[in-house]
Amino acid sequence: MDTYGGAERCLEQILHVLPDADLFSVVDFLPDGERSFIGGRRARTTFVQRLPLARRAFRAYLPLMPLAVEQLDLSAYDLVVSSSHAVAKGVLVRPDALHVCYCYSPLRYAWDLQHDYLREAGLARGPRSWVTRALLHRLRAWDVRSAAGVDAFVGISHFIARRIRRAYRRDATVVYPPVDLGRFQPLGGGAPRGNYYVTASRFVPYKRVPMIVEAFRGLPDRELVVIGDGPQRREVARAAGPNVRLLGHVATADLARWVAGARAYVYAAVEDFGIAPIEAQAAGTPVIAFAGGALPETIRGLDAPEPTGVLYDAQTPEAIRDAVARFEAYQPGITPEACRRNAERFTEARFRREFAAALSDRWAALQRDVGAGRGDDERAAVASGSAR
Repeated sequence: MDTYGGAERCLEQILHVLPDADLFSVVDFLPDGERSFIGGRRARTTFVQRLPLARRAFRAYLPLMPLAVEQLDLSAYDLVVSSSHAVAKGVLVRPDALHVCYCYSPLRYAWDLQHDYLREAGLARGPRSWVTRALLHRLRAWDVRSAAGVDAFVGISHFIARRIRRAYRRDATVVYPPVDLGRFQPLGGGAPRGNYYVTASRFVPYKRVPMIVEAFRGLPDRELVVIGDGPQRREVARAAGPNVRLLGHVATADLARWVAGARAYVYAAVEDFGIAPIEAQAAGTPVIAFAGGALPETIRGLDAPEPTGVLYDAQTPEAIRDAVARFEAYQPGITPEACRRNAERFTEARFRREFAAALSDRWAALQRDVGAGRGDDERAAVASGSAR
């Protein structure tokens, strides 16, 4: 835990479901002023917290994290919830305890995204590549072995449930992550929508922002507003034509206004879930997105009774331009009201309700298995750990 990101938003809501839970984490470097989402708790951490330069570079200690998370003593707990997209699910629990893993993904860079990770890190060839591949091989073996210690997996999407099935040969219930819809609202008072398209994300390779910009360079009579920054800012700037506005980082309120006023929100990433397109729909804005990952689960395409956007089948500039043309031909059939209704499937209250039900179902199944209840004094723990 070092920032308030997507996994931390889920952790916040899990702690609403389990308000008396103790909290464990590989590291906890949250600033004092940003701890309100965990109720001011201090996580019990592993030895990685105390290693040299851990505050700035704890991800470099990934090879030690499986060992570290196994040292957390959870023997006092009847219920353990791991919030995991790296190693948290590897915690050791009692044989008669219930371990439910809320899984953001099996280790992406060790499984199906290994080759992308190696290319992006400049590790496709050479001695450093060999060492990294050997490390990832060991991580995969540990990842599968530690999955056996989980009683029930809950995935963040059906896309991730399929990845869990492929990696661990385990089924997973799906509970979509919570999205704070209050920050994004449709335009009020009959305000007219702008005549521009918008995209907003970090400029990192998998987001494919340069590709979106290149697509609009081929649409010189359409305006694209690009919000965000990151390692690929030069590639984005080089791809931009005179019809592309690069705004960099903007405040959340300004982001919400730009998104709410756009003709459509354009997206090109393969997402495990994808919060930004849901926020756009919450603002009443249709989404033009690549039909990969979980986005077909969260965007209703043109074949739906109440469409909220257009899905395209290839990550190419040509496919985006074709999707823009299809969107403009169909645009009157996509209403802000339909977009907002679709986004409201992902509220925080819905997450708490569905996650509590998943825990209750598994707890009831455990009680049936052991044939006896444990009274009213169970203790619960939440283990949170990541290596993004």
